[in-house]
Amino acid sequence: MKIAFVFPGQGSQSVGMGKDLFENLEAVKSLYSVAYEMLDYDLAELSFDGPAEELNKTSKTQPCLLTASVAAHVALVGKGIMPDAVAGHSLGEYSALVAAGSIAFRDAVRLTEQRGMIMQDAVPEGKGLMAAILGLDRKILDEICANITSGYVAAANYNCPGQIVISGEREAVEEAMARAKDVGAKRALPLSVSVPSHSKLMLEAGLKFSKVLDTTTIRNASVSFVNNTDAKFVSNADEIKDSLVRQMSQSVLWEDCVSELIKSGVDVFIEMGPGKVLSGLIKRIDSSVKLFNVENMESLENTAADINSLK
Repeated sequence: MKIAFVFPGQGSQSVGMGKDLFENLEAVKSLYSVAYEMLDYDLAELSFDGPAEELNKTSKTQPCLLTASVAAHVALVGKGIMPDAVAGHSLGEYSALVAAGSIAFRDAVRLTEQRGMIMQDAVPEGKGLMAAILGLDRKILDEICANITSGYVAAANYNCPGQIVISGEREAVEEAMARAKDVGAKRALPLSVSVPSHSKLMLEAGLKFSKVLDTTTIRNASVSFVNNTDAKFVSNADEIKDSLVRQMSQSVLWEDCVSELIKSGVDVFIEMGPGKVLSGLIKRIDSSVKLFNVENMESLENTAADINSLK
């Protein structure tokens, strides 16, 4: 058995996330105390009680979701279950790198808040758009995006077979959505996000964020880590930093990340944090792997028992 811990990205957040673990585990309470020290608001109160519209602001979502995900990791490690490899979807890379020993948790809280602020300010409201395209081959969609003439659009997330998110300038994304439906996409859905993430519209934001990373200690990963932008194992600190900068303006190769982990021998995936978005994607990438999650005490106990029974 080879286990990967995987960490969700923005969109998995929900009011109440992390609360059950916080109320029952001292190690999780300590984690939230560190986050409180690093921010000018009560992250626990916002995560547990909302309001949702405040929690969904990018600069708040990112440290809140990071903390809930790392809390799940701390809880499961407390049960004696360790990962052989880690990966995260977009924002989830920061939780994965905390789990890999590459970034200290307190630094990750600061980084994700700064990342969220930089992203929020990167593109004027209304200029960008993201959309989910369902039921279309990635090569066909890439070709559609390459031939759009009304502006820039490209694939932002290759999530799983038949689910790709595109990102770019609003008019170009809308044109790509229409063309995708014309050639057989089952659905083309605009996403309710204000930032066209993982597109070249975020290049300048990446450069700004690079300066923030320059002030942060990043260590070589002590647990195998697969990155989003190349879908390869990366352990060197400088390569990790470069990857985090590029991730802001390049595609998230999630399907490829999961395939790389499976190729390395991973046959058990545990989703750390709220929801089961990644579990759903992984099931569509390879239905033969075993899937678990940790987001509260019940799922923690169930997952720990199931993993121990597999040993």
